[in-house]
Amino acid sequence: MSESAQKRTPLYDEHVRRGGKMIPFGGWLMPVQYNSIVEELRVVRNNVGMFDISHMGQLIVDGRSAREWLNKMLTNNIDKPDVGSGQYTFLLNEHAGIIDDLIGYRIGEEKFLLVVNASRTDEDFAWLDRHRSHDVDLRNRSAEFGGVAIQGPRVVDLFHRLLGDDVDLPARNQIVDFKLERMSLTIARTGYTGEDGVEVFFSASDAPKFWNLVLEKGERFGIKPCGLGARDTLRLEMCYPLNGSDLSPERNPIEAGLGSFVDLTKPDFIGREVLLRTKKDGPREKLVPFRMKDKGPPPRPHYLVFDNGERVGEVTSGTLSPSLNWGVGMAYVSTPHAKIGSKIDIEIRGQKFPATIEKKPLYKKS
Repeated sequence: MSESAQKRTPLYDEHVRRGGKMIPFGGWLMPVQYNSIVEELRVVRNNVGMFDISHMGQLIVDGRSAREWLNKMLTNNIDKPDVGSGQYTFLLNEHAGIIDDLIGYRIGEEKFLLVVNASRTDEDFAWLDRHRSHDVDLRNRSAEFGGVAIQGPRVVDLFHRLLGDDVDLPARNQIVDFKLERMSLTIARTGYTGEDGVEVFFSASDAPKFWNLVLEKGERFGIKPCGLGARDTLRLEMCYPLNGSDLSPERNPIEAGLGSFVDLTKPDFIGREVLLRTKKDGPREKLVPFRMKDKGPPPRPHYLVFDNGERVGEVTSGTLSPSLNWGVGMAYVSTPHAKIGSKIDIEIRGQKFPATIEKKPLYKKS
């Protein structure tokens, strides 16, 4: 896709103005970094960083039987969250393959906000629309809204500075509406970095104003704008999966080690029968995190995994972790070889480098 054909978020001009290095990502032009990926990662681990997530999709599901219908479409039990809270869940095809992983927030008795992956928004919408009940209303409001993720241990200090000392942020996985300088904000206490943090949604026209206000008020807390490079490394250190790499329509949530976000006690949802079989028989392959044993070249997607010379899997995500100072990654490995502590080899440019299968997460706060 040519650069001119890529979509731009309402913060595009702000990224360029602040020296963001723009790259195509999922059909969008997004900042991969401003200065250094390592520096941006450390800002999030130690202070607070802000990411543009305006490219992510926002779908609204509403109507008399919205809850009942969504429960047939998603793996987690959408009956469980109260109004004002959300949960991580999957949208599956008939073979239980992952179309998308998303967060579903219950914002009314029968009204839901689905925050979905940027590159999957149109596909998710089409799939949901095709299976829609006649009394359910489905809307794609992605173009009307911008969003940011603000992540790091100083996030509460920053929001007291923005909203006032007497205003509390929502609890983990809760979502609340706020007003700030005539801007309507929706703040959810979620994130993709392993740090405390929030995702904030606002009208697309308010995006530059909110972005600059946060950077100005957050200066005393060491805030920096951060790009996709730091975001990808932060999530990999936590073993959070990336759609299109670790998750795909060929893989199901149990193979991905994410069965806790599937409620098999629900009587009827798309993909349930396949998941029941996978659970009963056990998956053929499992998604596992690993750490390189020596300070060699970092692992990358599609590198092959071996055990005693036998090919047993393939890397889906890999990088050099600045927090751990080791090469880390995730790979689908055949189940007999996928035990924690197992020794494996990663083939990098024709040479084999030793690695160990680890327990999630790879990064643990000291």
